[in-house]
Amino acid sequence: MNFLSRFLERVLRTNTSRMPRTSFDDLSQDQLDAHLSVGRYGNFALTDAVRPSFGLEVIPREGYRRDVYCDPETGNKMPVLAASVSSERLFDVLMDLLDPLGDEVDVVMESSHESEPGAHADLYREHMDTVILKSTLYDYEPLLLHDGCTGLAALNPNGPMEVQFDEHKLLFVYANDLEPFEAILLDHGLRRDDSLKFISEAEHLHSTDDVYRDQFDELRYRLGIDH
Repeated sequence: MNFLSRFLERVLRTNTSRMPRTSFDDLSQDQLDAHLSVGRYGNFALTDAVRPSFGLEVIPREGYRRDVYCDPETGNKMPVLAASVSSERLFDVLMDLLDPLGDEVDVVMESSHESEPGAHADLYREHMDTVILKSTLYDYEPLLLHDGCTGLAALNPNGPMEVQFDEHKLLFVYANDLEPFEAILLDHGLRRDDSLKFISEAEHLHSTDDVYRDQFDELRYRLGIDH
């Protein structure tokens, strides 16, 4: 299945009666093909996992911003770093961000392969050696980068500290002390821009493939995560 077909397969296989109308519905096949074939905007290279809206309300670019997450149930607040990284360096940044979490982490795999649009399932594994986690993830780099239905999070078991790599291939860090994580982003050449907008904050398309669904199950098994 070629690249464009993967996008179309993802869109068409969902229950369209439950999906809101989007600007993609008004495009001709040639317009859609041309838009989906664009994988680079300036110096920013996208993975195969996602494409922005046809109108480019958000043009993907590198950078990070500081934010604050507020738990809707408890009202508790947590500082957040959110980063967008060009695909050729994205996996390396993810691997480096795992180091400040400590020698042992809890792992969450996120899947929307069989979910309704906008929803996903979380699968958990507690107390995994960080070195083993990273070694395993290296074997599944293409899945993590290019499947628009796969996400991953790692958490410090002893405190509120989390690194999330979501289905849009964006990076989020939740921690009371963001300095070690911010230093890693700066070392990789990212610049802080609190006005930065992400591809997920406007209309966009996700891509997946049956082979990624199988690889997701393989990775889940390798990590010791049960359904």
